[in-house]
Amino acid sequence: MSEEAKPVTSIKTPMRLEYRYTAGEATSRFLRGIAQGKILGQRCPSCKKVYVPPRGSCPRCAVPTAEEVQVSDKGTVTTFAIVRVPSENIDVPLPFASTHIVLDGADLPFFSVVQECPVEKIRIGMRVQAVWVPKDELGPTLQSIRYFKPIDEPDVPFEKLQEML
Repeated sequence: MSEEAKPVTSIKTPMRLEYRYTAGEATSRFLRGIAQGKILGQRCPSCKKVYVPPRGSCPRCAVPTAEEVQVSDKGTVTTFAIVRVPSENIDVPLPFASTHIVLDGADLPFFSVVQECPVEKIRIGMRVQAVWVPKDELGPTLQSIRYFKPIDEPDVPFEKLQEML
């Protein structure tokens, strides 16, 4: 087989993705709340569940949500994964816990990281609280919440966690 007739089996090429996200009405209000150091959700008028961040409609009932509800920046870890693999896009020191946290007053887990605690001590049911950037650095971005840290409150029992989810 000549050099020209050999099949190409792979290539390497640089790739870049650029996109622009336009926040809708519900997300815009949520982000403006974050810029004020508040976490806002929306309550479904049918099932009464509070969604954070809000999406403008209830995923269960398929109805618009408009009632805003401020929830706590404290919550409960409902699941987690320990990240030990480095990536050029992660600026959190390894290892760290990537977590789902149900904030007090909300019914949908919020995605964040837990720090100020050895990863071996992270557990489901652990109570945590947001660590915010200084007030003069607050902005309409989730980066205004640096991470969550454990707080001195008892773990939520498994039975209560099942009710939360």
